Amino acid sequence: MKTVLLTGFEPFGGERLNPSWLAVRRLHGLTIHGHRIVSRRLPTAYRESLQKLRRLLRRLRPALVICVGQAGGRAEITPERVAINVDDSLLPDNVGWKPVDAAIIPGGPAAYWSTLPVKAIVRALQRHGIPASVSSTAGTFVCNHVFYGLMHELAKGGGTVRGGFVHVPFLPQQAARQAGLSEPHLRGSGLANQPTPPSVPLEVVIRALLVAVKESLRHPSRAKRPVRSAHKRRQGMASPRRSSQGVP
Repeated sequence: MKTVLLTGFEPFGGERLNPSWLAVRRLHGLTIHGHRIVSRRLPTAYRESLQKLRRLLRRLRPALVICVGQAGGRAEITPERVAINVDDSLLPDNVGWKPVDAAIIPGGPAAYWSTLPVKAIVRALQRHGIPASVSSTAGTFVCNHVFYGLMHELAKGGGTVRGGFVHVPFLPQQAARQAGLSEPHLRGSGLANQPTPPSVPLEVVIRALLVAVKESLRHPSRAKRPVRSAHKRRQGMASPRRSSQGVP
């Protein structure tokens, strides 16, 4: 039986849970259109996440890979359109690393397109009443790192395996915590009156990912060329310079 690999992340940034992992682990073992779902958790750490993903790709040889991550502040399920070749963040990963303007793959393409049918996934989610839109930025934190690394590995394998990334919002309990509503010692203080971020219930996230898997298996794969800058085409991509500031 062919395999669909789903990955989620461990909690990060002071959070106690991560909806990406809570959702994908609930789909582990399901069979969809003759494909068995295998769910695995990745560390929220730049180097370690991609190292583990590479091992999973070698061991499982999946026919489809969908990596899932948390995007706190977003209100919709957002399949990502493109991954860029840069790590840059003010927020440290879970081992304390804060890269600045660092290439994920030195000499690699500037970007890779997702090979998931992102617009078809969004249309299907909306038909199911699930808030969704296509995202054109996966950020420059560990989610984008894994997304780019995944697409690079799949491209090296000939591009026959479809893959991509989906971001999901906070869960309601996370949003409440962000607003201070679930912290007893903050109630009655100004800190408990912060705006509550948008959120989506876990059961909705699980249904959304199931739809994403079904749509990805249903639509024929269309390989896309990586994005190579004009500078790289002429001279080869140089390693980016480090700056004093980073943007999460």
